[in-house]
Amino acid sequence: MQKRTFTMIKPDAFSKGNSGAILQQIEKAGFRIVAIKKTWLSAEKAGEFYAVHKERPFYGELVEFMSSGPIIAAILEGDNAVESFRKLIGATDPAKAAEGTIRKLYAESVGKNAVHGSDSDENAKIEGNFFFSGLEQW
Repeated sequence: MQKRTFTMIKPDAFSKGNSGAILQQIEKAGFRIVAIKKTWLSAEKAGEFYAVHKERPFYGELVEFMSSGPIIAAILEGDNAVESFRKLIGATDPAKAAEGTIRKLYAESVGKNAVHGSDSDENAKIEGNFFFSGLEQW
């Protein structure tokens, strides 16, 4: 069943010129890009996006990192999109990510892990709507 998920290519991967290769890997894995845009999050917007982590010790560092450079936000469509995409990107820690996954190939560390991927259908919708409006039904 076709479903949607949200992804974001983070400032570390963007600044290294890996966005094109990451997008190509996403498409080769069978995902269709429904919406895409390049943007630069302000600290305020990054804080809003990651508000769920506000009480965690890494929140300030996360907000600073996510507002440090451009990102690419995208909504993807594919079979079991959330689960399939999380498998494609690999573990948060690139040292523990499976060979061939996006994070194994392009991430530096747990903090600079190249891409974000929604962890549930509900969060995919919330996160996608944070960046895009006027899309068809989820």
